[in-house]
Amino acid sequence: MEIKNLSKYSDAEKIVLAEQLWDSVSKNDLEISDEVKRELDIRIQNLEEGKTELYTWDEVKNHLKAIRSV
Repeated sequence: MEIKNLSKYSDAEKIVLAEQLWDSVSKNDLEISDEVKRELDIRIQNLEEGKTELYTWDEVKNHLKAIRSV
């Protein structure tokens, strides 16, 4: 599948297209491997037990900017 000339569409039209594409995907068709499910369970458990650090989006962006300038 090839998508051509998305630049000819406005941002609003692109958003509508993205929403239509997303809605066309059945959640039942999305497969998550057992390995990924286990990893997600571990991450949720760590979050609930306070064993993980949370960062704001601004903190993440600042970190990425800092490591790019090295």
